[in-house]
Amino acid sequence: MTSSAEQAAGTSGAGRGVQGPGDGDLGGSENRGADVSPDATAVDPVVAAEGGDGGAPLVLVTGVTGYIGGRLVPQLLTAGYRVRAMARRPERLQDRPWYDDVELVDADANDIDQVKDALRGVDVAYYLIHSLGSGKDFEQLDRYTARTFVTAARDVGVGRVVYLGGLYPEGEHLSEHLGSRKEVGDIFLASGVDSVVLKAAVIIGSGSASFEMMRNLTDLLPAMVTPKWVTSKIQPIAVRDVLRYLVGAARLPEGTNRGFDIGGPDVLTYRQMMQRYAAVAGLKPRVIVPLPVLTPGLASHWTGMVTPVPKKIARPLIGSLVHDVVCKEDDIKQWVPDPEGGLIGFDESVRLALTRIRDYEVETSWRSASLRGAPSEPLPTDPDWAGGRLYVDDRSTTVDAPAEHLWAVLQGIGGDNGWYSFQLGWWTRGVLDQVFGGPGLRRGRRDPLHLSVGDALDWWRVEAIEPGRLVRLRAEMRLPGLAWLDLSVETGAEAKEAGRIGREVADDAVVFHQRALFHPRGLPGRLYWTGIVPFHAVVFGGMQRNVARAAEDAYRRNPDAGALLRDQAAAEGRTASAA
Repeated sequence: MTSSAEQAAGTSGAGRGVQGPGDGDLGGSENRGADVSPDATAVDPVVAAEGGDGGAPLVLVTGVTGYIGGRLVPQLLTAGYRVRAMARRPERLQDRPWYDDVELVDADANDIDQVKDALRGVDVAYYLIHSLGSGKDFEQLDRYTARTFVTAARDVGVGRVVYLGGLYPEGEHLSEHLGSRKEVGDIFLASGVDSVVLKAAVIIGSGSASFEMMRNLTDLLPAMVTPKWVTSKIQPIAVRDVLRYLVGAARLPEGTNRGFDIGGPDVLTYRQMMQRYAAVAGLKPRVIVPLPVLTPGLASHWTGMVTPVPKKIARPLIGSLVHDVVCKEDDIKQWVPDPEGGLIGFDESVRLALTRIRDYEVETSWRSASLRGAPSEPLPTDPDWAGGRLYVDDRSTTVDAPAEHLWAVLQGIGGDNGWYSFQLGWWTRGVLDQVFGGPGLRRGRRDPLHLSVGDALDWWRVEAIEPGRLVRLRAEMRLPGLAWLDLSVETGAEAKEAGRIGREVADDAVVFHQRALFHPRGLPGRLYWTGIVPFHAVVFGGMQRNVARAAEDAYRRNPDAGALLRDQAAAEGRTASAA
């Protein structure tokens, strides 16, 4: 689980976008909080940008929708750099507080011409792309994407590439995950472009796949059997310190072309990490029994069922835990010395992460990284999209409550709040999805009240938001086709004009409009839709009734819509006017 894979996967550049898939821990999202303060780098002259005759250096960051990339951008801005952000779908970044402070480009990481356009004029390029969890051919894809990127960087004269790789032992047969991370680093170092390869083990921070896997295992299981790798030695590092090293890498001496081990002050076994996590979290000591017969494959399947981290991400992370991953040198400290007070220890990094989770301030998360193989096509505006068929389940209900109350309920759907209908059915479908390698319902949501475009929401992805009116979700569960769910607030006049409700409804009535859409893939897709149609009355009909009832109950408890919105904003840690 050497999760320096904390990068995830955004790519981008010029015209269209095909994302270089993301590593679970490298993956990411959203827009508030973090395990670093906003000025964590600005006050540190060791990592701040050096001004020159040409102004602040221009850096390109890939993987900006990912776990590390999304956190690195504001740190680079604070340190005085100009930032160009590469994203497959830049609209997914619109809720980030730094959205208007960066130059956005859209490129396919595997299209050399688009990558060249993205890299032109760049002084330092951060390569935070990894295909962990994308399938059996992820090593080949990693190799191809890295070679494409570095060839483009060399051709347009990029001064330096910075890559966040994995810490690995020398002289051992490496796991596929670690072997791929090492190979990518070697590609950069042999490319002819000055490259800095930072090698980290498990990264501890709110939203990290590695941390979430450990946290959920320890929280949920007071006793567990584990593979023998729980005795392997690991040197974890806090995400705050990873970001500091990444920012500092831009200022290393010209001509630097080498790898650096980076790690925190503690060397622990995975068993010790779980026990120390339990102590920080206020839990009783866990009973952990290692079994030599429990393979990484079996362990990952079990982990995928117990934790939000799906099997396809858990397996390569777990496979890497068979190695001792401890820093062999600390040469980076010559140029990026420890901050005052030293690097953050394991216990403190856990405390910081848990505080962010408790206060709903998880800035980025592995969940928000788009992984290869997950449906990504936007909803077609033409019902006869591409000549194919689009099945629709369309329902509307009047709500005896103001639109603001209905919108508050829609904003809070999923996660701990559930889906307002047939909970056993949703749970069963989620378990089946996990069994077949999908995300199931365990991803939950990043924030209990606030949704942003690109957020993971159980087995959905937030594709579009029109504040006060619409939430559009795209399914990422295992399906023989593509699926979307629209949840919207309408007036009676709008619903009547669309023919969705009776003419007797008042024009100023509040209407909850719910639309499920499915684009089948061949005969299996059509059979799937036919098979689930009988359940729609229970699932979608129940949602109609229960969402409407929840909005009406909220109105009876607090009829002041402005106060409701202010309460929401306070809970989110934001300020808002009573709109």
